[in-house]
Amino acid sequence: MTARRLLGGGRIDRSRQITVLFDGRSFAAYPGDTLASALLAGGQQIVGRSFKYHRPRGLVAAGVEETNALVHLRDGGRHEPNAQATMVEAFDGLTSTPQNAWPSLQFDVGAMNGLLSRFFGAGFYYKTFIGPFKGTKFWMFCEGFIRKAAGMGRATTLPDPDHYEKINAFCDVLIVGAGPAGIAAALAAGRKGDNVILVEQDRDIGGSLLNEPIGAPSDGWLAQARAELDDLPNIRVLTRTTVFGAYDCQVFGLLERAQDHVLTPQDGKPRQRYWVVRTKRAVLATGAIERPFVFASNDLPGVMLTSAVRSYLNRYAILAGERIVVATNNDSAYIAAIELANSGAKLTICDLRREIPPQLSANARTAGVDLRPGHAVLKVVGGRSVKAAYVVPVGADGKATGRRVRIACDIVTMSGGWAPALHLWSQRFGKPQYSEELDTFLPSAEKGAFTCVGSLVGSPSLRDSLQQGHKAGGAIGSEPALFGHADFWGRNLLPVTVVTKADGSTPGKAFVDFQHDVKLADINQAYREGYVSIEHLKRYTTSGMAADQGKTSNLNALARMAELRGLTIPNVGTTTFRPPYTPVTIGAIVGHDHGLHLRPTRLSTIHDWHTENGAEMMDAGLWLRPWYYPENGESINEAYVREAVHVREHAGIVDVSTLGKIAVQGPDAAEFLNRVYVNGFKTLPVGRLRYGIMLREDGFVFDDGATARIGEHDYFMSTTTANAAKVLAWAEYLLQTAWRDLKVHVTSVTDQWAAIAIAGPKSRGLLMDVTGANLSREALPNNHFTHVAIAEVPCRLHRMSFSGELAYEIYIPAKSGRKVWEALIAAGPTHYLKPYGLEAMGALRIEKGHIAGSEIEGRTTLKDLALEGFASSKKPFVGSVLRKRPILEDPMRPSLVGLEIIGDRGATAGSLLFAMNASRRGHGEGWVSSTTYSPALKKNIALALLSRGPKRFGETIQVVDFVGNQTQQAKVVSHHFFDPEGHRQNG
Repeated sequence: MTARRLLGGGRIDRSRQITVLFDGRSFAAYPGDTLASALLAGGQQIVGRSFKYHRPRGLVAAGVEETNALVHLRDGGRHEPNAQATMVEAFDGLTSTPQNAWPSLQFDVGAMNGLLSRFFGAGFYYKTFIGPFKGTKFWMFCEGFIRKAAGMGRATTLPDPDHYEKINAFCDVLIVGAGPAGIAAALAAGRKGDNVILVEQDRDIGGSLLNEPIGAPSDGWLAQARAELDDLPNIRVLTRTTVFGAYDCQVFGLLERAQDHVLTPQDGKPRQRYWVVRTKRAVLATGAIERPFVFASNDLPGVMLTSAVRSYLNRYAILAGERIVVATNNDSAYIAAIELANSGAKLTICDLRREIPPQLSANARTAGVDLRPGHAVLKVVGGRSVKAAYVVPVGADGKATGRRVRIACDIVTMSGGWAPALHLWSQRFGKPQYSEELDTFLPSAEKGAFTCVGSLVGSPSLRDSLQQGHKAGGAIGSEPALFGHADFWGRNLLPVTVVTKADGSTPGKAFVDFQHDVKLADINQAYREGYVSIEHLKRYTTSGMAADQGKTSNLNALARMAELRGLTIPNVGTTTFRPPYTPVTIGAIVGHDHGLHLRPTRLSTIHDWHTENGAEMMDAGLWLRPWYYPENGESINEAYVREAVHVREHAGIVDVSTLGKIAVQGPDAAEFLNRVYVNGFKTLPVGRLRYGIMLREDGFVFDDGATARIGEHDYFMSTTTANAAKVLAWAEYLLQTAWRDLKVHVTSVTDQWAAIAIAGPKSRGLLMDVTGANLSREALPNNHFTHVAIAEVPCRLHRMSFSGELAYEIYIPAKSGRKVWEALIAAGPTHYLKPYGLEAMGALRIEKGHIAGSEIEGRTTLKDLALEGFASSKKPFVGSVLRKRPILEDPMRPSLVGLEIIGDRGATAGSLLFAMNASRRGHGEGWVSSTTYSPALKKNIALALLSRGPKRFGETIQVVDFVGNQTQQAKVVSHHFFDPEGHRQNG
């Protein structure tokens, strides 16, 4: 392979030379080059190693269909694996390294796999599951090696210093592909006045026209088109952008490589943008991809697609070789061969067809091309590069019919027909139609809001492509007049891409899928072993499952299986195309949605007071809440114990604005609540509130909270902080699907109300002083509410307790939350009011035996939590049937108990429970759910779920923390540690 840069031509900027690095070696390049063209011009023959056999691989293509040249880009946090060198724009300082090679690209010890290739055939890893020995030892031995070999490229674990954006956009027409057909569609739609987005994955528009020689007639038309596109304000052109997914309702996913072509993104500029585009209609002008041939050693460096060699010649001014053999079965290879011959290369065309159009034949011979009709390349000779090709006469089936001839060469190009890039169309509409004439699958030209034009539908000429695009855009303005070459690939195509000896075998490894090292022999083996379904073939051989998604391999694999089964290709079928069309970086998908930006951090309207007064904050779901309020350098343990004692003796105030709050309104609101709660709500009078428990449909506890009846058809539901969104979504789901007859609206009002809890024996006196209301036991019993004013702010006062103390909850319009809080604090000194945080609140609720999120964790039932008495026997409710499953009624299930920890050290939540005489192995008989030091009891206590829990009161058990390597003892007691009769909260 003797590639060289030509002295003139190409669409590169020769006024400035840049340097790129590959595998530690510097390569000269120009703006306009890709990494692949720079490597080719610099004589780099081997660009990677194959996945399975670690065979040396060179460039195959010049675009997105490249299978071999996958490289690592950049260093540090900007390191990126699996970048296609053909799609990486060259820039000064670009660094890249090869993949899948150790210790070096030139000497890779993994190449020894090739010597063992007979053991690494299709599905070899599946076979390790079952043999050749009994048991699983052989598989376990193989698994480690297989896992180490799996995957391509190496990701970085360093933080990404760049940022990414997400954009939503809307348009009348989305045009995918800015080749001649796409440009014509965009111009017509733009003239019509449509809002147009034209998307092109390349850095410039033009598509196939960019592969024409400089000065070709198409250059003038393309320049005029660019100017008009720039002048039309209703057209947005997105270059360096790939449409990777087509979804329902004309929604498309796009990835824009906004700053990938520079060493470091500009300040404030995203490296990539993830677009979600919604359009009224779409025009697909995605073109077609050239098909390779399957012959022996077709993977050697120097075996390339003919279209790629032409692209490197005309776009990058690189002559890929001096002696070139072109293998073809169609007309499209001839213009490339003639241009290469005119650039000084010695050309031989091996055309499988015996009859070649006279004009093409005459043009080739005039250019000095050695034309060999009825011949094909049987095998390429070489080690690290092409040295020669064995050429044989072949029949119409691709089998040799005569003696082979050796032709010395340094490049072999392949043109086995073309496969339209119909991935986006298939993502929406499934299976395309097979065209026998073109030996390929084609989408429908019109389907729904989609219009397909150009090579995507097998357009026979440039003129036809332009006319199709013009019509698809609206046919406004003059029709483009531009004529191309008379080299349509579908004319007189011979549908054969596999070349073998007369007996049907190949004289060496012949590859169907270059990226996954899938050989023709693997397809044959899959057929012999019964994997004849195309989807089974794909998974058994992994053909088409690599990063390129089989862009160059799918059709050849289908054709081979069809031949083996004696069926036509459409009867064999196609695999399913799924997004993304090309790989999409995780960073682009995530955008800003990571770390603290994954979800908005929510703050109550009293938050600033907490921080101003020294509160230590903690995350509670999406909220920041006061953890504790240290005094005089207290630790958290000292602070929360002091706060809990103060609440028990005097009065404490805590911000509970984070509780979920849902307005349930409508004539059927009572019926709705009666169905979602296990206990009855139809009889709840106005002015009362009731604690309720919800189950999932499978009978497990979902959430708990209190609901107040504000009016006849108006209820105020509170939920736990963690489950607020889930409860709302669940309620909406039920009303929209299962109970569509109920006249009920559910609305989140969490942000509309601030909430404050006042607890402690002096709380009533404080609130009576502040509100002037009669809050005596008789006037406001437990589970009642009343309306009051605090600091002239109208509030709703609920009497209910989470701490086991006399307690109240105050609901305030959110904007006045801080005003009411400060008014209560100002009135507090005479009643010894002090704020307390989550840690103290947790200690108080554990002392009382109230459940929380640690107990309602998705695996517990009413019976497990000693809440069976709440379940009504007079009505059905969500989960009422499945909660009675035998497995949930098993008396051996863990149920809620209290633990008094023996010793001075508290237990760790998550510790496992074992009987005293039991071996500390396995999952034990239960677990610790919540733990604290109890200031009221002056000992360490915990809530736990223990098998046969209530029957084991008084028993001493082991509490084992395997993570912390700690074993303790605890006495099993009732979970109601403090004031079990409820005298304090009901006083």
